[in-house]
Amino acid sequence: MKIFKFGGASVNSVERIKNLKNIVQEFSNEPLVIIVSAMGKTTNGLEKVVNAFYRGNKDESLELFNIVKNQHLTTAKYLLVFKYNDCVAQLNDFFTEVEWLLHDKPVRSYDYYYDQIVCIGELFSTCIISHYLNEEKLTNQWLDVRDLLRTDNNFRDAGVQFEYSAERIKQAIKQYQGNITITQGFIGATDDNESTTLGREGSDYTAAIFANILDAESLTIWKDVEGVMNADPKAFSDAQLIHELNFNEVIEMAYYGAQVIHPKTIKPLQNKSIPLLVKCFLDPQLEGTIIHNKLVKNLPPIIVIKAHQVMMHLKTKDFSFIGEAPMSQLYEIFSVLKVKPNLIQTGAISLQLCLDDHEEKINQLANECSILFDVQLEKQLNLLTIRHYNVEIMNELMANKDLLLEQKTKETLQCIYRTT
Repeated sequence: MKIFKFGGASVNSVERIKNLKNIVQEFSNEPLVIIVSAMGKTTNGLEKVVNAFYRGNKDESLELFNIVKNQHLTTAKYLLVFKYNDCVAQLNDFFTEVEWLLHDKPVRSYDYYYDQIVCIGELFSTCIISHYLNEEKLTNQWLDVRDLLRTDNNFRDAGVQFEYSAERIKQAIKQYQGNITITQGFIGATDDNESTTLGREGSDYTAAIFANILDAESLTIWKDVEGVMNADPKAFSDAQLIHELNFNEVIEMAYYGAQVIHPKTIKPLQNKSIPLLVKCFLDPQLEGTIIHNKLVKNLPPIIVIKAHQVMMHLKTKDFSFIGEAPMSQLYEIFSVLKVKPNLIQTGAISLQLCLDDHEEKINQLANECSILFDVQLEKQLNLLTIRHYNVEIMNELMANKDLLLEQKTKETLQCIYRTT
């Protein structure tokens, strides 16, 4: 069995969905589970719906949701003939799922409503693609992954209950007599059937979970690039393709913010030595990148830039040292707020934290930390990480930067600088 994961860019138009069909057709004679993300910018559009709803602007949220609805109905119209009415009937069920919520008033956390609304994008895309493949004689079963993937209620970064999920996934695949199964990435559900998400770009993680549970031969992630690059090709015109990587390297890249692979993806694959292939859906004949357990040497410098960072400066109120007790209290705050610093620098009486600038989380963290420390915030920062750095690349990338902080190990250089 193979697991395929198609990201949003690979299904963001009628032409690309037809291209997906051509790829699937090549493998239709063997067991295949296909994990699909939301189409194109759907998640961004649904995030606008959430924001409007949470501000209390019901009319705006419904208008924004209608835009997303109509985009998907138009896609279905251009793809489908015989299966169109069936597809629209299923889509209408999903539309209703969101609309009844938007007519209410927010009484729970932002993250809760985010998951209930944003999760619908994956259901839209897989519904349309499943009906299209069936119309094209690629018979498949469509599954709502929320019936299979059980999670906790840590909305927007839910933890998977692996044992329960494994049983449900195996049962759903085993009972189907055909080869092709289509389901969603990124989403799950709690014991109370409340939708959850696994973190942005979490479809990779979903695919890895399915690969692990089903003892897959391989997982292939289809992207709009040749494979894994040593830098973002949109930012670096001389970015190089890396043909081969090991799991250790990729999990480091993901941890530091590389967008190619979701950070949680690697563990389920590494634990069962399931190779991960990163291939280009625009040209499936390209070699791409293979990621496995084998040692890989002589890698080029790998560059990751995370924008929208904030530096939180903490200083003890009474000039006491930052020791075990305040650090323990600080990590307890991280745990409660579900905050993960990207970089920490400690001094005698001060501490610097670099974090993603999620305003609500940052404000909560600053309020909690103000009990223990004097707190200052500095925003509009970037975090640069270079794996396998050398003097030339350091000089090139750090030149003329307004540096605030630098950390260096034998393998990895990180620095925080102001944006201009």
